[in-house]
Amino acid sequence: MPRSPLGLPTFRVLWLANLVTGVGYMVQSVGASWLMLELTSSPSMVALVQTSTTMPIMLFALLAGATADSWDRRRLMLWSQAFMMLVSIGLAALTYFTAASPYVVLAFTFLIGCGNAFNAPAWQASVSSIVPKALLPNAVALNSAAFNAARSAGPALGGAIVATAGATTAFLLNCASYPLLIVTLLRWRPKPEPATLPPERIASAIASGVRYVLMSPNLLKIIARAMLISVCVSSIPSLLPVIVREGLNGAATTYGLLLGAFGAGAVAGALISAPLRCRHSTNRIISLAAGLGSLGLFLIAVSTNSILTSVALIMAGGGWVLALSTLNVTMQLATPRWVLARALSLYQMAAFGGIAVGSSLFGLMASFTDVSNAVIAAAILLLIGGAAGLLDPLFDADGVDLDPLRKWQEPDAGPLIEANSGPIVVTIHYEINPADANAFTTLMQERRRIRRRDGARNWTLLRDITQPDLWIERYQVATWLEYIRHNQRRTQADASNIAAIAGLHLASGPPKIYRRIQVDPHNRQPEDLVQAEILFPQTISGTP
Repeated sequence: MPRSPLGLPTFRVLWLANLVTGVGYMVQSVGASWLMLELTSSPSMVALVQTSTTMPIMLFALLAGATADSWDRRRLMLWSQAFMMLVSIGLAALTYFTAASPYVVLAFTFLIGCGNAFNAPAWQASVSSIVPKALLPNAVALNSAAFNAARSAGPALGGAIVATAGATTAFLLNCASYPLLIVTLLRWRPKPEPATLPPERIASAIASGVRYVLMSPNLLKIIARAMLISVCVSSIPSLLPVIVREGLNGAATTYGLLLGAFGAGAVAGALISAPLRCRHSTNRIISLAAGLGSLGLFLIAVSTNSILTSVALIMAGGGWVLALSTLNVTMQLATPRWVLARALSLYQMAAFGGIAVGSSLFGLMASFTDVSNAVIAAAILLLIGGAAGLLDPLFDADGVDLDPLRKWQEPDAGPLIEANSGPIVVTIHYEINPADANAFTTLMQERRRIRRRDGARNWTLLRDITQPDLWIERYQVATWLEYIRHNQRRTQADASNIAAIAGLHLASGPPKIYRRIQVDPHNRQPEDLVQAEILFPQTISGTP
């Protein structure tokens, strides 16, 4: 196995193609902003170009994640890239023939942003199927480095092109960046994953993705940290123009150099994240990154020297991306493949949402006090967030096995049961020594979380009045198909809970499982009466 993901031909070519496309995307963004400046003198319209570029990520990230988990990810990326290329060609043509109005520019940049919103979760979720698990942290770090390299080099290149050849040339360069990735995706032939069930409907897939994350405390903690860090560090790009003008008495050239320093720090943070993961825990890296970012923010707030501000920006950019890159790796390692794109889309929404919230929050604070106080407030908040990790640490997901458990066998339900039959009510009978009641209920609290996380609803735990050793677990799923999905979502990490509960069961055989169809007595057909009496006892050892 190669030491670096770049030693794998498939990852190397896809990574390089995505880097080229990322640079083209940033060049297009600069061209659109400059074109808007030529078309209108309204600052709000110019600012809306950036909004139209990033807003699709907030609007469609979750839908894109559900689509990436339900459809072929390679095809989704192909369609996204082809769509963006066609829209980019249209924008270039309209600009060339001077037919682009301010609202046309906003519409086309919004459409390109939509394509990017659907492409990003599919690409990030595909990485884990391209590289071995041991190389995944390095692969995620390289993706972060490519993203930030594009954000650093793209605007500089775009500015030079617009200044010398105009916005149309910038749009044409963006058009030329897509074919490499499209051809690479056409040539890529990933090994198809076996699918025993039909894909989820999009609405159901979105609901199950949100439910999985909400019922996974570790994932919620990762997302919360990512949002907090983005809120704090977003004070830099939102207030940097004012810092340059008022604090440093600088001009546009100074602003460009300082923005480059921030981007250089971001690339460095991405590159050092993988080596640091080999030596330190996730929580320690996040605390280190928060401390580094906080120190950078403090220096930016008090600095009146461009060189010191550049160093501070490198520190802040490095801390920001070091934290986000490490959290992204942990998110991927802590999420099973069936829901990975949806979890990553929620993570992405939190990170971009944090940027939007932080920009507004610290911009408002700067208008009421001054810029230095706003940046210091961001530094303090980031420092508090890093210290909070010492009290409530993140977990290390490297040793967590989230491969499917694959011990559950679908029972023979008979000809009267179809995929959409339901609701299905499941009851499981346990015989527990009264002396073990406390231990059993503790284990069942975790069982409740796992059940609900994987799609069960109305979960309850009952104890028989006349038989103190008889406990009944009861839950419901919408249909027979959802019941199958529910059981197939269990992972190797859940096996310890299953084994511990089975170890407390007194009977010689495994717990008895009964599956019944819930019937509305006021609205049932003759065949429903038959279905209501169907009982499926299932006693597969160790997998109730």
